[in-house]
Parts: sequence; C-alpha cells; structure tokens
Amino acid sequence: MSAKFSLYFKAANLAGLLVVFGLWLAAPALAAEDVLVPVSKDGPVLVAAADGDEEVNDPLESVNRAIFGFNEVIYEGVLWPVADFYNDNLPATMRLGVSNFLTNLSSPITLVNNLLQGNLMAALETLGRLFVNTTVGMGGIVDVIGEEDGPLREEDFGQTLGVWGMGEGLYLVLPIFGPSNPRDVVGKFLVDPYFDAVGNWIDNTDRDELGYARSALGGVDEVSGVVDELRQIKKTSVDYYAALRSLYRQKRKAEISNGQSLDLPPIPNLGYDLSPEDFEQPSLAGTGAKQSAAK
Repeated sequence: MSAKFSLYFKAANLAGLLVVFGLWLAAPALAAEDVLVPVSKDGPVLVAAADGDEEVNDPLESVNRAIFGFNEVIYEGVLWPVADFYNDNLPATMRLGVSNFLTNLSSPITLVNNLLQGNLMAALETLGRLFVNTTVGMGGIVDVIGEEDGPLREEDFGQTLGVWGMGEGLYLVLPIFGPSNPRDVVGKFLVDPYFDAVGNWIDNTDRDELGYARSALGGVDEVSGVVDELRQIKKTSVDYYAALRSLYRQKRKAEISNGQSLDLPPIPNLGYDLSPEDFEQPSLAGTGAKQSAAK
C-alpha cells in the first residue's frame, strides 16, 4: 500500500477504536433469551442460547438486524454461490492444502497472542509448527505437525483480551463480516494486523495485488467450510438472527477458555475466519439438559 493510504488506514483505525470503545461503555445489559439452534441436517434442533445468567446485551438489535439483512443479500447472492462452485470443482485435498497454507501464513498472529496470554508452551508449539510446516510442509500446504497433534489452536487479540478478563461488550453485526463485538473489533481490525508478518510485508512492498488475492482466497476458503451448515441453520431456526448471535457468543467463550469450561457443539466462526466444523458432538442446552445431534 502507498504511504498515503497507510496513513488513512491508521487514522480510520483510531477513529474506529474510539467509536467502538464509546459504544462499549454505553451498552446496557439486557435480559437473557432462549434460541432454537439446529445441529442436525435431519431437522432436530437444540436449545443452545443463553443460560439463565447470560445477558444477550444487544441494545442495537434493530440496527444489527438491518445490517444482518443486508449481509444475507450479499451472502446468498455472491458468497454462497462462489463457495458452492469452489467446493464442487476443487478436490478436497486441494481445499485442505489451501486452508493449511492460509493458516500457516497467519501463524505469527497466533504466536504473538500466545505470548501475550502468558502461554509459553503454546507459543513454542506454534513456533515449531510454523517452522516445520513452512519447510517440510512446502510453505504450509501440508500440515505436518497437525497430522500427528491435530490442527493449530488459533489465537487472536480479542481472545487475549478475554483471557485477561475484558468483557465482550455489546453485540454487533458488521457489514459483510457479520457477528462481532467491540472487543473483537479492536482485536481483529486494530491490533492483529500489526502481528501479521506477511500482511505487513505486502503493505511495505506495495504488492497490493497479493493482498487482494490473499483476502479473496481466504474469504472463499472460510465461507466454503461452513456454507452447508449455515444453510441448515437458516432453514430450521425459529429466528436465524438470534441463532447466529447465540452461536457466535458461545463460540467465542469456548475459544477464550480453550474449550475447557464449556460443553458446546463445534460452532462455525461466523465473523472473520470461518473454518469447517463438525456438528456431530453433544452440547449443553440452555436448560442444562445434554443433547446430542447426529449429522
């Protein structure tokens, strides 16, 4: 990017930070709710929304629903058809390679956040994965370490803030990007880009075309992994907006706790870095009763 554009971008970041921080402070706490969330492609649904002690905290719901409606037009008209074409015409092995490659590129973000969270062992693991997958794994196309130890647990600055006790604030729906909150906006858009080694190299060398290609490929990879699940959720939900709100908030809580304190079904990350998920695991319903879903 040009120096002038970079200056504008940093100014926009600062302005955005002030706006979301102001919204965060102004957000009132609202009552909890129950939402029917589908976890089976055959139709069964699961009460997977707020527990009695959980606050919905969606004071901007009318605005959020309007943005949500706009997003649905873009998703159904553009993103989902592209994702379908990608899934139908690219072999699964190639799609996995693309996903591995993109994850490897973003590993420095995870590494820095491991350190900021005080998790030295996770940082060493991430660094080891980055080195081995970049070299032996042909630039990360093959997840050599993941074949033995499972996929990398990705971390971002929103999770780091949550680890250190910062609350999520009010619920937000962003144009195109979807569900979020002020804490995650600060992390994803204002802080994590500074940890993105490849992105910074692209910016500093004015290779904008590479940045656009990476963003486009990443978006297709992300959406293609969850497009079928999102269609099923939309088809069987009583309130699609509320279902995704509940799923997003629960997913972020599980990521912050590293899955240790929540018994939830794997939930697609519906904000920025969607990834394929398996819905075949049990969950605690909002009423406290454990149910399982068969795909």
